[in-house]
Amino acid sequence: MRHFSALFLALLLCSALISCKQQSQVKPAYPFNDPSLSKEARVNDLLSRLTTEEKVTMMMNNSAAIERLGIPAYNWWNEALHGVARAGEATVFPQVIGIAATFDEDLNLATYTIASDEARAKYNDAIANGTYRQYYGLTFWTPNINIFRDPRWGRGMETYGEDPYLTSRMGLAAVKGLQGNDKNFFKAHACAKHYAVHSGPEPLRHSFDVSVSPTDLWETYLPAFKALVTEGNVQEVMCAYNRYEGNPCCGSSNLLIDILRNRWKFEGVVVSDCGAIDDFYREGRHGTHPDALTASKDAILNGTDLECGSSFRSMIEGVQKGVITDADLDPHVGRLIADRIELGMMDPEDLTPWKDYNIGDICTPEHIAHSLRVARESMVLLKNEGNTLPLSKDIKKIAVVGVNAVDSAMLLGNYNGTPRSVVTILDGIEAKFPKAEVKYVEGCKLVDGFMERVRNSADTRQRRPEFYEGIVDGAQRPQQPATPPGPWKAPENYDDVVARVQDAEVIIYVGGLNPNLEGEEMRGVSYEGFAGGDRTTIELPAVQSKLLAALKSTGKPVVFVLCAGSTIGLQKDEPSYDALLVAWYPGEQGGTAVADVLAGDYNPAGRLPLTFYKSTDQLGDFSDYDMTGKTYRYFKGEPLYPFGYGIGYTSFSYGKGKLSKTSIRKGASVKVSFDVTNKGGRDGEEVAQVYVRRLGDPSAPLKSLRGFKRSPIKAGASQKFEFTLGPDAFSFYDSSVDDLAVKAGEYEILFGGSSDDKALQKLTLTVK
Repeated sequence: MRHFSALFLALLLCSALISCKQQSQVKPAYPFNDPSLSKEARVNDLLSRLTTEEKVTMMMNNSAAIERLGIPAYNWWNEALHGVARAGEATVFPQVIGIAATFDEDLNLATYTIASDEARAKYNDAIANGTYRQYYGLTFWTPNINIFRDPRWGRGMETYGEDPYLTSRMGLAAVKGLQGNDKNFFKAHACAKHYAVHSGPEPLRHSFDVSVSPTDLWETYLPAFKALVTEGNVQEVMCAYNRYEGNPCCGSSNLLIDILRNRWKFEGVVVSDCGAIDDFYREGRHGTHPDALTASKDAILNGTDLECGSSFRSMIEGVQKGVITDADLDPHVGRLIADRIELGMMDPEDLTPWKDYNIGDICTPEHIAHSLRVARESMVLLKNEGNTLPLSKDIKKIAVVGVNAVDSAMLLGNYNGTPRSVVTILDGIEAKFPKAEVKYVEGCKLVDGFMERVRNSADTRQRRPEFYEGIVDGAQRPQQPATPPGPWKAPENYDDVVARVQDAEVIIYVGGLNPNLEGEEMRGVSYEGFAGGDRTTIELPAVQSKLLAALKSTGKPVVFVLCAGSTIGLQKDEPSYDALLVAWYPGEQGGTAVADVLAGDYNPAGRLPLTFYKSTDQLGDFSDYDMTGKTYRYFKGEPLYPFGYGIGYTSFSYGKGKLSKTSIRKGASVKVSFDVTNKGGRDGEEVAQVYVRRLGDPSAPLKSLRGFKRSPIKAGASQKFEFTLGPDAFSFYDSSVDDLAVKAGEYEILFGGSSDDKALQKLTLTVK
């Protein structure tokens, strides 16, 4: 009997193994399901099986399931601007403008590698639970590589700043981190947006027509897009809302076909910004087309593959009427099918390298530690009179003033995820100085009349996903602040505030802006100095300026921790503080990072990715995209703080530089090298910067960044930096080719610790 049982079990096991083997060798239902076939064969097979209606639905972001072919629904819209967004808990890194301030490509690669790890974990969990909703896919509409040409633009916080080269290098790192380096599958998709010539004003973006010189187009607005396409193999490009030279960007054959497809050989997907096709024909917008059908036809025939919206549904009628044909749709649908194949969505799950990623891989201690590291590297110290900072750990009384000190949502910027926990700036200071009595005083609101909902440290200790406004599933715009029952009016004086902080040894004012004042298309925001998400002036709001002056009147040292997604015109406020630390919107660990800098546990080395102008008077017309007078590359005035600037708790000196050659032929490269010495008593990091100036060409920029490297240098030590300047470093617009081309002539190679001429040494080079 015992032998029979053993034999019976063996037969059952053998049968099960045979069954499993047979199941694994089951022929795919259709050739497009067969991983052994080429991608092209699979695409063509599926195309041949689709009806017109099915093709059209695949060309919209919320693509419906094709049940008869076993194809599940898919929503292409997902966000990962600085960590996976809008899909529950995720690690939240500093806002991108803060990431730009790190000047650290390798760090950014690691940041977006973590983001794509969490993206795969969320995707796997969603698929396992049959979830195909928005924000749970693998196609991320990031990075934003528009040029932050004017500090009044509300969405500038999403960018890598005002410089095309810095934007290119940091954007490339983000793309590589998101897309991975597997030879068979993309880990996720990145998307270069918003193409092209797009940077406000926000209230005009659905009707605005931009026209710029060819020089500005090719030297300022296109380089980052070209780099991400030709070097980064970015898989998606998002066309912008605005018009370019009369044509909506999503219907511009010049941008989408001539430049993107023909010149740069882009083979990926072009997706419209959300609702951008509607702008072609909606009343009060571009008005270039009479209806959805004609708008959709022109968008498709001029290069748009995927619509975020529903106007493309009119193409079903269009095919029926002969306005457009199935053959016209096929190349676009084919690219979309290819993308889903390359992401592993049409293959057995166990074929992808990330099949085992799960919810346990989200918000790990390592990821949170990395967020803290990025926040630390993003901190930019701009002023430190009398060595006010770092503060002594033995300090007895600290006054912390300002609503931003307790606002956890401010830390997260926009297009953010939901962190598992948040450290506010007040939390960070209290933890860092346990021996001190830390007194918190609100002081004033950020803007006169503004009743922001402050998310304070008590909130952070009882974290709930629904706590964050504007990031729920399906949200398409940031939620606007609720209209207060009556406008808040600033006090005429701050005697009470002064009395409450008078006995402090140091006053830390945490002010600036928050994402309820600046951001994307915020129609409800119209406070003095703000309009629709943008700013009308760049000065610090008057209530804060008055408060700073009152704090300074105490005679105590005042440290201004500035939180913002852009620069502030602080010329008139400079006398009111002794130290200025720009913290941006520093992410979930921002409070710890700020406190680390204040206490000297971290030596700040962030650098400005933007020019800090003195005042609005130094700015031109916000709606004029001509680069004359804008950014460090063309601004001839004296800024308050220049692009690339930042100080720390040590100092660096630059030795004499050397070029590998003093003369090169067009198309050749040259190396520039120099030593940097840490002259102070603390270990620190320096961001060495290399600029190129073309001489004898009045149309050329004053100087252009062509290399940067952030590196730690121990106290008293020296380090050699070496940069290779390739042909692109000497490329400028050439009308004979209507593109960038290497130009012969005389050049200055500038190197140092910021873009300020006084901080730069010069070498001369001839390009023949």
